[in-house]
Amino acid sequence: MGRFAGREIRKAILDMAFSGATVHIGCAFSIVEVVAVLYRNHLRIDPEHPRAPDRDYLVLSKGHGVMAQYACLREHGVLSEAAIAAYFRDGSLLKGLADAHIPGVDATCGSLGHGLSVATGLALAAKRHGTEQKVYAIVGDGELDEGAVWEAMLFASQFQLDNLIVVVDKNGFQAMGSTDEVLALGDIEGKFRAFGCDAVTVDGHDEQALDDAYTRMKQAANGRAKAIVAVTVKGKGVSFMEHNNVWHYTRLTAETHAAAVRELEYPA
Repeated sequence: MGRFAGREIRKAILDMAFSGATVHIGCAFSIVEVVAVLYRNHLRIDPEHPRAPDRDYLVLSKGHGVMAQYACLREHGVLSEAAIAAYFRDGSLLKGLADAHIPGVDATCGSLGHGLSVATGLALAAKRHGTEQKVYAIVGDGELDEGAVWEAMLFASQFQLDNLIVVVDKNGFQAMGSTDEVLALGDIEGKFRAFGCDAVTVDGHDEQALDDAYTRMKQAANGRAKAIVAVTVKGKGVSFMEHNNVWHYTRLTAETHAAAVRELEYPA
């Protein structure tokens, strides 16, 4: 769909990870469509003025997936090709975790469970200022192990933050294994509903389904915070990375980089 085609964004992520000799490829791949659809159709951000006070906010609480956001910020005209090419190198501003010093990145995240609390604060401020701003927070499913996530949702319910839209990247894995092995999450949508949210589960790689969910949630000004559970595939798009948690911390070699690029350029 347009210039945000998933293959091109994933290719940019591969190139960043390879040139920067860094990790977290699989967890960036799983949120490509989640982030791309948000930037393309929903997030109000002016590429010329990405810090404008009336912008919508995107808090990438799973800050280790930031290469997906960097790639979309490049496509959106906020980050330059030169900045992307210098990712993670000496002197680069682009680090391996979300950093609020970067234009277009609204919160410094990496300590899991932290970003959603920041997002609730931004949503409360927008409510109290009477603006129409929306605040989007992307969290990982493994991140839901953190108690601070649920404290934030209690807060969002108490203060009727219907301008807060939480997106859960449900890829089934966290750093040390599957979510079922580490701490089974059960019915995630049901949990958010129990905390007073409107909630829906969608295919996190289906751009139309994501677009519809964002639209419905934005329009429902009913005093309830929103949750979209996006069911995704960790490592989506490259066969030897899909559902393979080794790519949480594995660095690319010249051979694996070339093989992954070939798959994206010539999908089966």
